[in-house]
Amino acid sequence: MLKQQYDILIIGSGAAGLTAALALAEHKKVLVLAKGGLNTGSTAWAQGGIAAVLDAGDTFDHHIHDTMRAGAGLNRQETVEFVIERAPRSIERLVELGVPFNQDSGDLHLTREGGHSHRRIVHVNDATGWAVQEALLKAANANPNITMLAGRACVDLITGRNAEEYSGSGRVWGAYALNQETGEVETYTATATILAAGGAGRVYQFSTAPRGATGDGIAMAWRAGARVSNMEMMQFHPTCLYNLDVKNFLITEAVRGEGGHLLHPETGHRFMADYDPERMELAPRDVVARAIDDQIKRYGLDYVHLDISHATPEFVTGHFPTIHEKLMGLGIDMTKGPIPVVPAQHYTCGGVLVGLDARTDLPGLWAAGEVTESGLHGANRLASNSLLECFVFGEAAARDILGRWDELLNPPAIKEWDESRVTDSDEEVVVKQNWTEIRRFMWNYVGIVRTTKRLERARNRIEMMNKEVDDYYGSFRVTTDLIELRNLLQAAELIVRSALERHESRGLHYTLDYLETADIARDTVLVP
Repeated sequence: MLKQQYDILIIGSGAAGLTAALALAEHKKVLVLAKGGLNTGSTAWAQGGIAAVLDAGDTFDHHIHDTMRAGAGLNRQETVEFVIERAPRSIERLVELGVPFNQDSGDLHLTREGGHSHRRIVHVNDATGWAVQEALLKAANANPNITMLAGRACVDLITGRNAEEYSGSGRVWGAYALNQETGEVETYTATATILAAGGAGRVYQFSTAPRGATGDGIAMAWRAGARVSNMEMMQFHPTCLYNLDVKNFLITEAVRGEGGHLLHPETGHRFMADYDPERMELAPRDVVARAIDDQIKRYGLDYVHLDISHATPEFVTGHFPTIHEKLMGLGIDMTKGPIPVVPAQHYTCGGVLVGLDARTDLPGLWAAGEVTESGLHGANRLASNSLLECFVFGEAAARDILGRWDELLNPPAIKEWDESRVTDSDEEVVVKQNWTEIRRFMWNYVGIVRTTKRLERARNRIEMMNKEVDDYYGSFRVTTDLIELRNLLQAAELIVRSALERHESRGLHYTLDYLETADIARDTVLVP
């Protein structure tokens, strides 16, 4: 079995992980593990852009206010200020890395998205994430202190319980990871470990998240003993393409930001005036998603229309070339008519609890990006604050690790992964059946609108499935599908537990049994 040791292990090759890697590699040897390909995470899928105060008429206070308002007051003020004040410098670093942001007369072109009071979104057409990911990967590949390995599905974090001399300590020393090519579980130890493994979007039947967003980092940290927070705050993007063949193609927020209208598909009524007459289509995502969900359920619709065909064709194709090309391939011309859209799960606002230094509860473990609950997003993430969080907290993790390096200890002797008591499975259908069932009942019972009875039904199903999955995991050799199933079920349990504990409607958690919002905003913190 392969056993390797590095200074720092980073789990995840997206914006958060690579930002941390580049900052650390100036001084240390870094290993980056990716479950799939190095560019198959959520970062490459981001269409809209990155929010930063760069316009003369904008201020940090405006951006802070917009973020807090979208987050329904559940945000932590110090975190919001910390991230937003560092946003312009993050953009400068990306420009230095060669990200080709759109220009307007020599300045960065700024667009506007829902919930923002000013134009502050820097972008690369409608494929910002891909451009950022490519620039980060290019820089990481060129750095001799960074090793990147794809096809490594992490099974669990290594703690003192895995040491040759068992200590029972929650100190993290790296991770066990399945080599998908060889089928062997490898041991990767490190003085410091950073979780940058993304969110848990695939716990839902309909999601814009990539295939690998199965809550791996959150589940592993929870099993190792870290607290998680606000897992009930799952964001549903209002506008995912409705198409029977294409299940998760996102229509960026910027289409509404640049003037797109949401319309009843039969009457043509611009219905956001009935829900938020002041902000209309530019209301935060939770408001718009609930409005669309209400229209679909009230009128028995399959979808609603998003229409920007009133703009000139040159404007539409110039601003949204990727979306336009994709839709044309499906027989939809957005320059001439509307786009059919439905809400879909989009972002995990809760996660592993971290401070401004990106530290988790567990010594030796830091975390950054969608895997975390940092206090930035609160009860609803403001559009284009996600990549920004990755850059700021990736840097914060690196800074804290380097600043504390002399205090950190080298890993002890760690046991290799033991699969001597397990066999290959001939019942892969169990994995597929449970995966499908989880995603379906989470969509139906723990979706945009919730009730206590629905949440209890979901909890009951999770309790029944836990034993079956545990038995299966204990009997057969691990596969990527089994690892993901185990993590999906754990993430689902955390979401449902958190939702049952919140007796109010706030932001993304909207329940018919508690329609009022409490006077004091409190985080839902779960302790292992």
